[in-house]
Amino acid sequence: MAQVLEFRLPDLGEGLTEAEIVRWLVEVGDVVAIDQPVVEVETAKAMVEVPCPYGGVVTARFGEEGAELPVGAPLLTVAVGSGEDAGTEASAGSGRAVKAEGSVGGAGSAGSGGLSGAGAGAGAGAGAGARAGAGAGSGSGPGEAESSGNVLVGYGTGAPVARRRRVRPAAGAVPGVARETAASVGAAPVASPAAVPYVAQGPVAVVSPLVRKLARQHGLDLRRLVGSGPDGLILRSDVESAIRASAEAPESGAAAATGAAAQSAEPAGVSAPSVRPSSAGRGAVPAAERIPLRGVRGAVADKLARSRREIPDATCWVDADATELMAARAAMNSAGGSAAGPKVSVLALLARICTAALARFPELNSTVDPDAREIVRLPEVHLGFAAQTDRGLVVPVIRDAQARNVESIGAEIGRLTEAARAGRLTPAELTGGTFTLNNYGVFGVDGSTPIINHPEAAMLGVGRIVPKPWVHRGELAVRQVVQLSLTFDHRVCDGGTAGGFLRYVADCVEQPAVLLRTL
Repeated sequence: MAQVLEFRLPDLGEGLTEAEIVRWLVEVGDVVAIDQPVVEVETAKAMVEVPCPYGGVVTARFGEEGAELPVGAPLLTVAVGSGEDAGTEASAGSGRAVKAEGSVGGAGSAGSGGLSGAGAGAGAGAGAGARAGAGAGSGSGPGEAESSGNVLVGYGTGAPVARRRRVRPAAGAVPGVARETAASVGAAPVASPAAVPYVAQGPVAVVSPLVRKLARQHGLDLRRLVGSGPDGLILRSDVESAIRASAEAPESGAAAATGAAAQSAEPAGVSAPSVRPSSAGRGAVPAAERIPLRGVRGAVADKLARSRREIPDATCWVDADATELMAARAAMNSAGGSAAGPKVSVLALLARICTAALARFPELNSTVDPDAREIVRLPEVHLGFAAQTDRGLVVPVIRDAQARNVESIGAEIGRLTEAARAGRLTPAELTGGTFTLNNYGVFGVDGSTPIINHPEAAMLGVGRIVPKPWVHRGELAVRQVVQLSLTFDHRVCDGGTAGGFLRYVADCVEQPAVLLRTL
């Protein structure tokens, strides 16, 4: 006899608590192997493929593409056992792994490994306690299903999921026919296929916390609905149908519910603009559009707000003549012809200059421990660089940049940039930076006042390099000029240290030979 096991969204590491479903890689009825990627999700850090620890037939999926699920929420169910029995389970209708009300079990974090962008393997730091936190059962016996030997972070695979059957109230306990939510706000009762007898007690057939939240926001009692999912599971579409039914009630009774229902009927993501009367008497005009802050954009917003809230930052800037730096770059790229390897980028040169400057001014390669009231100077330079992608601004990190030369830094920048644009960066490649280099000159601007990437102590901003009039050797000439700006945490140093760092960087830009002294 096949056994139906439930696979929940595992702890993806790095303190992540939720993920958005980007793309399902399997359909209901598909046969999956152990550790086969089944869904692609987007976290606040990166895009990852999640492997399933069970092998068998997919009997149900929970969550549509675009839905956001918390760690511990059910992803899918798999019928495991004999191939014949598993096939029977799949064709019989799926989703018979029974969930109790509110069963979203937050899986405890057991480490910070995180899944790789390719979805292979996972951190090995989770033990039995993490498995219990993820909702895995502890029983074993002859019927115990085969599962992966790997352990996802915060999610054990060594034992089947503990399950219990949902209690259905007896038919005689139904106290009459329920009315739609619109009636509670003065609307006439609306006949709807989702309306069922009101059940005062017992669990509700809802798994997704998003569905519960949507119903709660619009005052909809989930016990009045019957779900269209497996075993009567209430889906988001069922709740939206009930809200739309309320909105379509006669205007005399449904006016109070229409505004909220119209907004919640939109799919997850961007809320459609509502319509409001024009104050100029020119008819209806669109109202403000509401865009949820989530995923990468939400993580960036949280970090920038925290930086402004906690770090007393200050900015200094200087214009520098980059003509000699550009000439040195051209000489490097022309030496040796095509056999010399990849071209040296301006960003790689500036990154190497930054590591040399941080060796002279280590105060800026530090962080502040506010609880202990201590400045923590860091021995290694993990250099982050800002990269704009279709998913938003990300900051990949070059590990141990102080031990790399220009070619090594340039190669790592190229690799990380390609991975960022493809959405394959892992959480480990996006965290742990100690200093950030921000080349906003690629956007065609000269200057900016960067916001420090919390919890770092400084960020160097680089504007565009453009021909400008410049006094060179006592004469007016057209030179390649760049504006450099340094935003620093005033707790770790004063203006003298910050100015010395920036001046050294500018000197290396104007006279690259200065850098040779530190190589």
